[in-house]
Amino acid sequence: MNVSCRHHVLITGGSSGIGAALALHYARPGIRITLWGRNEQRLQDVAEKVREQGAIVSTLSLDICDAEKALEAFTKTDRENPVDVLILSAGMSDIRPEGQKTESPEIALKMSMVNFATPVTLATKAASVMAERGSGRIGIMGSVASFHDLPLATVYSGSKAGLGRFSTALRAAMEPYNVKVTLIAPGFIDTPMSRKLEGDQPFLVPVDVAARKIARAINRGQATLVFPWVFELTRLLEMVLPRALAHRILRKLDIMQHPPGG
Repeated sequence: MNVSCRHHVLITGGSSGIGAALALHYARPGIRITLWGRNEQRLQDVAEKVREQGAIVSTLSLDICDAEKALEAFTKTDRENPVDVLILSAGMSDIRPEGQKTESPEIALKMSMVNFATPVTLATKAASVMAERGSGRIGIMGSVASFHDLPLATVYSGSKAGLGRFSTALRAAMEPYNVKVTLIAPGFIDTPMSRKLEGDQPFLVPVDVAARKIARAINRGQATLVFPWVFELTRLLEMVLPRALAHRILRKLDIMQHPPGG
């Protein structure tokens, strides 16, 4: 599938970070881009840059914690202009607060909606209509965190793990209909989300480099993209380590602490 021959790319989380970088990567004359995001001003700032590159842009300020509203919005948008490429980039990260034994239940609920329930709802709807049309691409933003039992981020790693399994299962279901589902599992990307975290962020990837990698994988219909490559090795290492030993090592990690006062 050559995206230059297709017309409509819908990106959630399009107001900043990797979603904004992907919008700018795809933007060119002949492409329609729909951007969803929570922050209206940032959304309009990105949209203006996309327009400057010749694309047709529409925006929607939406909190994807509301899965029903997101589903209604996608259905309406797709009915008006069929979506050829859906990129579910919106996500939420958080860790166990200092001095607490678990993450907040309220944050756990919100993160489960943003990282799992709503993306699953949207991808399912998109797959259904794309299968009827006989073509389409769906990019789902997972994380290398999904490969590990992170004691500091149980909800984040768990929600991304669930999304990863859904992605590969949906790909299996959609193969006969020329709808390609790509699971994207990056490490640290230089975005506002990663800048909220203190401590080491090994192999940090510039956001424009990440956007090129992700778009290329989606356009090719690649099943899974894990980057940087070193995280494939850590994934394999944890698979062969005894679970108790892996957990002991992971409990000692100190790479995702909130900054003081943040």
